[in-house]
Amino acid sequence: MIIVMNHDATAKEIAEVVARVESKGLRANVSRGEERTLIGVVGDDRPIDGTQFEAFSGVEKTIPILKPFKLASRDMHPKDTLVSLNGMEVGGRKIAVIAGPCSVESREQILEVAQAVKEAGAIALRGGAFKPRSSPYSFQGLGEKGLELLAEAREATGLPIVTEAMSPEQVSLVTRYADVIQIGARNMQNYALLNTVGESNCTVLLKRGLMSTIEELLMSAEYILSEGNYSVIFCERGVRTFSDFSRNTLDLAIVPAVKKMSHLPILVDPSHGTGRREKVAPLSRAAAAVGADGLMIEVHHDPNRALSDGPQSITPDMFAELVQDLRQIAPVIGRRL
Repeated sequence: MIIVMNHDATAKEIAEVVARVESKGLRANVSRGEERTLIGVVGDDRPIDGTQFEAFSGVEKTIPILKPFKLASRDMHPKDTLVSLNGMEVGGRKIAVIAGPCSVESREQILEVAQAVKEAGAIALRGGAFKPRSSPYSFQGLGEKGLELLAEAREATGLPIVTEAMSPEQVSLVTRYADVIQIGARNMQNYALLNTVGESNCTVLLKRGLMSTIEELLMSAEYILSEGNYSVIFCERGVRTFSDFSRNTLDLAIVPAVKKMSHLPILVDPSHGTGRREKVAPLSRAAAAVGADGLMIEVHHDPNRALSDGPQSITPDMFAELVQDLRQIAPVIGRRL
């Protein structure tokens, strides 16, 4: 339920409504806009008759929310949420570009790539210290040593770090180093992990699961938001289909769909979405054109020798060329890079 306050509702009137909501064992999410203050009722409000709130001073009306993802819904939060990252707001007019290797492999590798993507225009550095792999024999990441190398790269370049946490137990460790915690596709519905990152103050990059619907994605975000962490960014990274010419099928249609249903920003990962180096640039341009708030791209200085995801990683030179393409596309769609 949303309780819409009158445009001239006083702070006391708002506080009285919030107190009544909380007395019912529910939570009140207060959103103050330019013209109206909205109070979102969080929890199972089905037994609650909304008309009882309409009798309160300062209340204009109540609106039921039928969607299960209340906090992630535009009904609750009509305006776009802007997530602060490296001096810019993800979800605003500027297209955010995050880049770096799939895995941190060595000090030389991460420092070289970090410097290259920064010079080309990236606003954050991605890199995996813990890697969920399909095979137990594949490179699993350097662990805390990888986090230390990412922190060193941040010190050298000023780029904030985006890296993955794979379990609730890893969150406290990862947050000591990372600026953004990534929840990978395989963990999108790891609810214990979602609750734990929700309890943190760290920005969360939530990747869509390999076979997840849009509602499942929004419900996963709801777990994080319900714990009080509103700095959440979605990421489309491709889904499994019958396609035999790419690793996954990049579902660009989800971008406008998410923007219609939710206020949270959404990035696109064309690297995992295609699995093919030559497809990364054209799909990046397409993602920008359909309204993605940013891109997350895998860049490696020597992709053919990468320990993970080499076939989908582009070189620093290719990345710099792509960024120049995006600079030309952005103004056409009313954005900038």
